[in-house]
Amino acid sequence: MRRVGILGGMGPEATVLLMQKLIAAVPARDDADHIPLLVDQNPQVPSRIKFLIEGEGVDPGPVLAAMAVRLEQAGAAALAMPCNTAHHFAPEVRAAVRVPFLDMVALAVERARAEAGAETRAGGRVGILASPAVRKVGLFDTALAAAGLTAVYPDDEAAMLGAIRRIKAEGPADAARVVLRAASATLLAEGARVQMIACTEFSLIADAIAPGAAVFDTLDVLVSAIKDFAQGNGAEGGAAAP
Repeated sequence: MRRVGILGGMGPEATVLLMQKLIAAVPARDDADHIPLLVDQNPQVPSRIKFLIEGEGVDPGPVLAAMAVRLEQAGAAALAMPCNTAHHFAPEVRAAVRVPFLDMVALAVERARAEAGAETRAGGRVGILASPAVRKVGLFDTALAAAGLTAVYPDDEAAMLGAIRRIKAEGPADAARVVLRAASATLLAEGARVQMIACTEFSLIADAIAPGAAVFDTLDVLVSAIKDFAQGNGAEGGAAAP
């Protein structure tokens, strides 16, 4: 089995959740059946929110690139990063290494197109439950547009950011669930039946969604890609080499 390197710590619980999901995804009879990982659990990656939203602080890109290099040198055959917002810096990660990067954004757009089905031909709307930084940098917008889809975001960015910060500080708090469910309901009312949980803090409360919405978690999509790559099953969907 091929070893995958994880650029983690953004946040720490989300990285642990990724590992838990990978363990659950493998029908193992023994330890050796599980997927080998190299995990750089680095909570000191500079704040993506501060840099992208507030326009101050340290650029996370060079730190992420250095992490990628260390993981490649340690023997990782591919890299993955369980943080949607940090994918804004994916070009710097790719440029720093020779191994493939399992791109959670590209993989999620493929999943959204499949979920939308016939809605794609009608310019379907896809709700993005994420940090306001994702909207600001248009992380999913261009790729969704190329797939015939339109990204739609909750209007109350302050509430979304507050919920993310609460989860980072307190874990999967009930108050954050209320915010996520309300945002999901608003997107559904605006015609975005297909929705993606595109913040790995929200992955910790992924059940807090509006009834009737077709919601998937980008973290689950990444888990499937890591599993497929490690086991050598099929194409390396979403993988991109520098």
